[in-house]
This record gives sequence, C-alpha cells and structure tokens, in this order.
Amino acid sequence: MATDRLRINNEIRAQELRVISHDGSNLGVLPLAEALAAAKTAGLDLIEISPSAVPPIAKIMDYGKFEYERSKKEKVAKAKVKVSETKEVQIKVGTGDHDMLLKAKKAAEWLAEGHRVRAELFLKGRYKGMEEKFLKDRLEKFLLRIPYAYKVAEPITRSPKGFAGVIERDLVAQAKREKSKHPVGDSTESKQKNENK
Repeated sequence: MATDRLRINNEIRAQELRVISHDGSNLGVLPLAEALAAAKTAGLDLIEISPSAVPPIAKIMDYGKFEYERSKKEKVAKAKVKVSETKEVQIKVGTGDHDMLLKAKKAAEWLAEGHRVRAELFLKGRYKGMEEKFLKDRLEKFLLRIPYAYKVAEPITRSPKGFAGVIERDLVAQAKREKSKHPVGDSTESKQKNENK
C-alpha cells in the first residue's frame, strides 16, 4: 500500500479545491462543501490528490480503487529502480581451481543482476613480498574465468589488503556472447533484424 495517506472527504481542510470529476473532466475551483456534495451525488469519495497545489487538487473517485492503482504504480516504479551494489569476491595466491571457479560463477551471477564486482587478491605474510606482475597476473587470470561479459570499471591496483580491481557488466558483449552460443536459423536474416533496430 502507498505510504503517505491522502486526505479524503471530511478530512480535507482546504476551503476551496480544484476538482476533477470521476470521468476526468475539470469541474474548476469549487468550495469544499460543493465538492463534497458532487462526490456524494456520484456515490464516490473526494480525494485530495495534490495538497500542495494552490488551490489543492481533488479528484472524485472510489478511494479503494485509487489506493490500489497507486500501490500498483509504486510497485512498478520500485521494480524499475534496481539497486546496484559493489559486491566483493576475494581470492588468495593459494586458492585452488575448484574454489576459483565457484567464486567466478558467483561473480557472474552478481554481474547478471547488474551489480559491480570488486575482485581482490588477498595477501598476507610472505606473499606481500612477491613480484607485483605475478600477483596482478594471478588476479587477471581469475577475472578471465568469470563466465559473463564485463568491462573494467577500475583497473587492478594495489589495495590495503593486496591487489584489487572493479568490473561491471557489458551488456553488448554479453548479448553477442549469448548469440554466438545460440545461433539464429538464417544468419543474414538475423543480421538484417539487428541493423533495423
């Protein structure tokens, strides 16, 4: 349900309202008593839909239906606004192949959901003194295992715990990758479809 409840009928405090009829027609600016009478005649509610307008705007309609439609719109809006986070995946110099693949698959899931992924090569003890190129290569090899197309958002650099880089999904490259896995019947026809888009 919608969070901010609007005033209806006798809860409305404004003495004058710009009233919209249940059929969408503008009834103009009416005194509150007249607006309430019009709503009563129609067998509907008077809902103050825009209290901050001057004068406030009210609509004659069924309040239950109004709230239902409003909550439906809010759900659609929330679904469109996908919260993107930066997820973290951590590997070590000694991380085995099996664990690497599992972590790479998890990173691919996060990318598919629209999140950025911060991949970190965690170094402790003697590993901190290892050659920088070797360590960067180790992290790059892990990134290459991720089964989802990505682009580099932040290149691999030294981090407080070792080395880290941030990647984000590349929808264009991923679409091409999926297309090559599942080729469409006639390639010329599919090319033409893409050119017409």
